[in-house]
Amino acid sequence: MRGSAVVVGAGIAGLATARGLLAAGWDVHVLERSPGLPSTGTALGMWPEAMRALDRLGVGEQVRADSVELRGARLLRPDGTEIGRLGARRSARLVPRPALLAALAEGIPPGTIAWDTPATGLGGLPTADVVVAADGVHSLLRAALFGVAPRPLGTVALRGTVPGPADGATETWGPARLFGITPHDAERTNWFASVRADVLASSGAGREDREVLHRLYGDWHPAVRRVLGALGDSSIDRRILLDVPRLPSYVRGGTALLGDAAHGMAPNLGRGACEALIDATALVEALTAAPDVPGALHRYDVARRRSTTRTVRLARLANGVSTARHLLPARNAVIAAAARLS
Repeated sequence: MRGSAVVVGAGIAGLATARGLLAAGWDVHVLERSPGLPSTGTALGMWPEAMRALDRLGVGEQVRADSVELRGARLLRPDGTEIGRLGARRSARLVPRPALLAALAEGIPPGTIAWDTPATGLGGLPTADVVVAADGVHSLLRAALFGVAPRPLGTVALRGTVPGPADGATETWGPARLFGITPHDAERTNWFASVRADVLASSGAGREDREVLHRLYGDWHPAVRRVLGALGDSSIDRRILLDVPRLPSYVRGGTALLGDAAHGMAPNLGRGACEALIDATALVEALTAAPDVPGALHRYDVARRRSTTRTVRLARLANGVSTARHLLPARNAVIAAAARLS
């Protein structure tokens, strides 16, 4: 089947869908509120299933060339002692967000993406056979179709990059907060912090983010202190962490929700970007294989909704466990046992 599609959002899900549909002969128009592709951003984990999706979209090799391979991570206490090792049998690629988006956008014909063009609702969209709602966790289209808003997780994330390579990946869990370190590329380190919102508020009153980070993590192990010491005047992204409640469907009429618009989730499992790419390839394959749009969208919904709903739930649980306030020795013992079993 071939037809026309309006894609709302030129993030990972939107660009991947547009790229796949264009390759299948569809007429595609993308609306994006920002003025262009971002030039900054932290590293995103690409698990094997996401890399397979990128291969199907024709950009897998480019992403591999722009990424760093990672196998496993160490989970640490604030003093640097090890709780456990996770994911040693699985490899992932860490790719900077700008590099991933540039790879997905490469080759999309000029004029396909209307930059600086926010969508205000379904009524103002161009006529098309399919509307792809890839407009993020604060999706206007999801709100219009289902009346569902994102819900706060009770945590706040701060993240950025600093000069110097990282020695593998670590995540350090303390009371009500964590600090993660991963490679960004061969010359920079990616870092992220997650803090209970009330703890951050009490520590950050009247202080700028660098001072707050030093206050919260300044007495942690040397690798964390190295990152803090290298912050300099680098940009720090701060955002309230949210997820999307379970939806009754990812489809309504001729509109399909993808990525964070459908299943925005806590970042703790490193699955958000991966699931967006898998959504995109599943939708493209459904639309090109099915004889009609309703059948294709039903096929997409069946393929993606159950598994992503489960992942949202697990990510929310991981967010709460990793920033727990109490019973930390018991928590760490359970995580250590689970790591050994895995």
